Amino acid sequence: MKREYPIDEHRKLPVNGTQLDIRIRGTRESNPVVLFLHGGPGACNRHAVLRDQAPLADECTIVCLDQRGAGKSYDSAQAKRTMNMETTVEDVRCVVDFLRERFHQEKVILVGHSYGSYLGVLFCEKYPERVAAYVGIGQLANGAENERISYEFVLNEAQKRGDRKALKDLNRIGWPQKGMYASLNDLMTQRNLMTKYGGAAHGKKEGLITSLILPVLRSPEYTLADLIRYARGQFYNMHQLWREVISCDFMADVRKLGVPVTLTIGRFDRNTPPELAQAWLDALDAPKKEWIWFEQSAHAPISEESERWNSVFRERVLRA
Repeated sequence: MKREYPIDEHRKLPVNGTQLDIRIRGTRESNPVVLFLHGGPGACNRHAVLRDQAPLADECTIVCLDQRGAGKSYDSAQAKRTMNMETTVEDVRCVVDFLRERFHQEKVILVGHSYGSYLGVLFCEKYPERVAAYVGIGQLANGAENERISYEFVLNEAQKRGDRKALKDLNRIGWPQKGMYASLNDLMTQRNLMTKYGGAAHGKKEGLITSLILPVLRSPEYTLADLIRYARGQFYNMHQLWREVISCDFMADVRKLGVPVTLTIGRFDRNTPPELAQAWLDALDAPKKEWIWFEQSAHAPISEESERWNSVFRERVLRA
């Protein structure tokens, strides 16, 4: 039986020359507000969050944002414009300020996954007074090393498995240079193999289409037309932002955050290798910081081990 929520809103917010699509779900207006920042850039995940984090709705208000030019926020006018990380950080500020006013709260909790963890850290660094706590999943910390380690994982797996086609493809695209491949198609070739070899979802052998696109299509949150926008939006976001994202080096650039930081990390993540985020967190100056392993997960413990992730979030963040 489908549950009904006292707070169940779908809004279009006019923000900085575009419209951002947000989804809000909860039970009490006085509950803490949690804004989820999806990965990609452009890989919206409200369908998964509204499903997997539904048990949290009694204790917090869940907010999912399709970021600029992504998913339900994609439109052809925006796709003709350029954008950068400064733009996306200001987009988040506008959404956060709307939520603070809407729910009469001084601060919100930010949860960033993958690329969203990069965006989330940038936001926390610039606007700590608006953030009650930050939770990272698949935390990005160093783009160049991230891509080198991820490529090395795929190459080693292909060699162990005797996957001749994969080895041919990897030889063709070559090692990333300062985190960059020659094209986005080459990056997608590596990511598809990394996903197939279990570096994105532990124990699964799905490619990108099965693991990312089909769940969106099967969700009541997105229509077939939305799926087309989703695909176009991901290409647009990657084209606009990827070079800036992969230049990330938090060890050099973000040594202090004025908010509590909790990283919830999958042991088998080879999309954003945990060793890089762990070194950053160890060196980070923050009011409170915590590292929590998820032993049966790779890149997305929020979905792979959703029951435990919800429990950890409830105990370590909401009730902290």
